Amino acid sequence: MGLLDALFRSNEILGIAEETLEFAIESSEATHPAEYMGFLRGTEASRLGLDRDGLIITDILVVPGTEANSVSATVKTSQIPNDVKALGSIHSHPNGVIRPSDADLETFGRGSVHIIVGAPYRRTDWKAFDSQGQPTNLNVLDVDLPDNEEFFDFTQADIDEELRG
Repeated sequence: MGLLDALFRSNEILGIAEETLEFAIESSEATHPAEYMGFLRGTEASRLGLDRDGLIITDILVVPGTEANSVSATVKTSQIPNDVKALGSIHSHPNGVIRPSDADLETFGRGSVHIIVGAPYRRTDWKAFDSQGQPTNLNVLDVDLPDNEEFFDFTQADIDEELRG
């Protein structure tokens, strides 16, 4: 199993959090005319207060060193954290065409859902595709995302202690 294969996992995906989709659309517009690219990560539905088994797409990981232009985005696999488990990918098409290119199809085998966001980046300018490049339904869910501010809840004293190790 290669590094990219290890990134992806199978689990039923119930949908994407509305806030996450809005972030992706805004990020796609902000990077225009270059492509936006990221990996989709999920949270167990039960952790979001839903009484269902499965995953909700709640996060997008943008890998440092990703090179993008108006027709492609290339991820440096050496920059992908080892602990990342991706459900699929998301990227933009600045040309507004919301269907997979041949290059997209080559990468769609990893993960179970792939989202393409197209210019002009309105709320309706996106589609989800399965690993074969076929359109698939992806529900947009209004869920409260976990507050991740505790990740940044540290002081200079904490950093100094960690460095003394």
